[in-house]
Amino acid sequence: MAFLIFFTIVLTIYALANYYIFIRGLQALPSDSPFRTYYIWLFWVLASTYVTGRILENIYLSTLSDILVWTGSFWLGAMLYFFLLVLFVDLLRLVNQIIPFFPAVVAANMGKVRMLVFAGSVALVTLTLIGGHINTRYPRIRQLDIHINKEAGTLNNLRVVMMSDIHMGTLVGNGQLRNILDRVRSLEPDIILLAGDILDEDLAPVIRKNTGEILRELQAPLGVYGIMGNHEHIGGSEKAQQYLENHGIHIIRDSVVKVAESFYLVGRDDRDKARFTGRKRKPLSELIDMTDKSYPVILLDHQPFYLEKAAGSGVDLQLSGHTHHGQMWPLSYITRAMYTISYGYGQVNGMHAYVSNGVGTWGPPVRVGKRPEIVNLKIRFGKTDQTD
Repeated sequence: MAFLIFFTIVLTIYALANYYIFIRGLQALPSDSPFRTYYIWLFWVLASTYVTGRILENIYLSTLSDILVWTGSFWLGAMLYFFLLVLFVDLLRLVNQIIPFFPAVVAANMGKVRMLVFAGSVALVTLTLIGGHINTRYPRIRQLDIHINKEAGTLNNLRVVMMSDIHMGTLVGNGQLRNILDRVRSLEPDIILLAGDILDEDLAPVIRKNTGEILRELQAPLGVYGIMGNHEHIGGSEKAQQYLENHGIHIIRDSVVKVAESFYLVGRDDRDKARFTGRKRKPLSELIDMTDKSYPVILLDHQPFYLEKAAGSGVDLQLSGHTHHGQMWPLSYITRAMYTISYGYGQVNGMHAYVSNGVGTWGPPVRVGKRPEIVNLKIRFGKTDQTD
């Protein structure tokens, strides 16, 4: 019931936002313009493609459902920027009503001005989406060096590749995944850590494309470890875990692994587990009690909430994702307000923390403001901070 209520609210907001954009666009067109009919049909076809495509995916996965999902996903991005532009224009009009500042030539040619604003908005949004999509195809390598002031068995250094939010599925397919894996292999990591949302909800598109066989190529001497994100739970966490483990990913769910007798990996199940399964995840304190804190403790937790609690429990390094840092500017301002760290490196009460903005995308296959990333992390262990 909670799930149904949530999506009812989301669909209502989606419909209202589209209606607001639609009405303002229609008002910009002359009443006698033959383009109005085309505009009405085109707008509502585009606005319905995402929902229609997602429903069709669950009934009949096909090329048609792929086309609808891709089109609708781009429309989600277009909707955001059209909404912001329309809102900005309306605010200007409101201010002009109170304190007139529009030049006389604007008031005298309002019909032409509306058409210019309409055409300019379409051009600006189109170019933004194209540039943002190109941006998603070229992840950068984010270099990070940290020192953990603990001995780690025989290890002095550890080369870690960390990624989050791949979102394998209809939009992040085999070609994009191969590009990501090629970049990872070039870094020659000792261990690979995946901080959740490896899958984009539904397994069907991944199985159809046999994407798991490409994922199997992800290898490192000390192993490849991952955790559940909220999207694995949306699509069914048990099926997701089985699929990922069958294709070479060691999934840590509310458990602890000691790696190479040198450090601990603590993997938390996602905080949204209770919403989708009715079962709560284990308290962090219970997991930390399974470790020997004289060794380094690395925590994988998909959503970067409560970093202070992790620091207070004795975690040395927390790795998270989930936020996408908003993915499309200016949504990063919202994620900054929600999280202690929305993106990047920070220290919280002596604990190292890194929140990745992700290497894939969710919703629109578009990133505006930040490039996707693969984190190349070098950890130095020992009581003194000495570099090689």
